[in-house]
Amino acid sequence: MAQLVKLVDYVSRYENDLTRYPTQFIRLKRYQWKRIKNQWEHGFNLFEEQAATIEEDPREDAKWYSLLFKKWRKRRDEEFEEEEPNVGKEEGTETDLAFQAAISDRPSTIEQLKKSYTNQLFQFQLKWASSTLYDRSRVDPRFFSDPLLKELTQRLPDSFLLFYYPIVKVNKAPIELDILLLTPTACYCITALEDERMAAYISSGDRFWLKKFGEKEVKVLNPTIALNRMEKVVSSFFTAANVELPIKKLILTRNGYIDYPGNPNEIMSIDKKTYDEWLERLSNNPSPMKHTQFKAAQAILEHAQTTAMSRLFDPEEPGEE
Repeated sequence: MAQLVKLVDYVSRYENDLTRYPTQFIRLKRYQWKRIKNQWEHGFNLFEEQAATIEEDPREDAKWYSLLFKKWRKRRDEEFEEEEPNVGKEEGTETDLAFQAAISDRPSTIEQLKKSYTNQLFQFQLKWASSTLYDRSRVDPRFFSDPLLKELTQRLPDSFLLFYYPIVKVNKAPIELDILLLTPTACYCITALEDERMAAYISSGDRFWLKKFGEKEVKVLNPTIALNRMEKVVSSFFTAANVELPIKKLILTRNGYIDYPGNPNEIMSIDKKTYDEWLERLSNNPSPMKHTQFKAAQAILEHAQTTAMSRLFDPEEPGEE
């Protein structure tokens, strides 16, 4: 899963320590998947339900299957602690933002289990991208069901760092960017066209494009304008931080079509016909995270705007979770 480093202007765990949290996320994700997969394969939850029933009657404690289960459960817990003793425990008080996956809806196949697990992990990513130990931002509910955000995080590799519509400051003026995707080898500036399904976007001028859906035709702002501005802003950040990372510009629509006879070496267009192939190609990227990628992410974060409130004074935040 791609790591959600910055969401709009929300406070993010990655802002505190960019060198620590990417690797911690990967370890946590792998450990929790191994734990929940083992539970599912061995009927762990079912045994726990049976034990809870048994323990309701103290007279049952002496029965052989109650004692056997307790020994088995203790052994499994000890094995997991030995495999990954420090996941989610590195700073003690920070465990209020730790991730604990659970088996829900009784999945009957490994694919269903994976889907349930990644959905839980996505919710956890939103938490990390909007809160720290001391501060939190109010998350717009639409992000919890944002299909593009969900697909990018769930289908791309752990080594990818995602900035989703971040707000940055240039000469003290806030500028809203679109999507930035930092891979180990490149930075993608992405403008997404997420309107009506099956809409066709036709390049028809310098300022506006034509959008056709059904019998309707409307003018929309030329998406290359936002792309070129985003490239200029990001390039200035990289230059100031001595970051050498190629910047690629991309227009994307998951459910529509793009008619843009531009130069593919300058701006790529990905639409319904090529979206899955493009995403699959990125998903198969074997490269691990690289130092230049971290420097690039840090250069953007240093100019990012953050709006948050203290968890100590938030009336909706009772304290540590």
